[in-house]
Amino acid sequence: MVTDAIRYWEPRRLIYNAALALIVIGYFLAGLPESRSTFTLDGVLILFLLAVLANACYCGAYIADIFAQFSGFRTLWLRWRGWLLVLGIAFASVITRFFALGFFPVHSAN
Repeated sequence: MVTDAIRYWEPRRLIYNAALALIVIGYFLAGLPESRSTFTLDGVLILFLLAVLANACYCGAYIADIFAQFSGFRTLWLRWRGWLLVLGIAFASVITRFFALGFFPVHSAN
């Protein structure tokens, strides 16, 4: 069951990371040219730290997945666990958006 969880979740980690990266890149591009000021050593280290924390949070899916696979709902869970991925990406995207808003300057519409 652990092997099944790894086979399922690890390839999807790329989708998770790509979604979060697109949000960060989008806010960086929207904030140009002011957002270039965040490319200091400290700024890059903060982004790296946040990326590591986001991936640590992704590992929480393993806990839910393995727990559900050991339950009597394994068959049902295997059909519906994709929704955990969708919900996790949505939740992480909202958090990433708020961090990106605080990290990159936002243009005013004035």
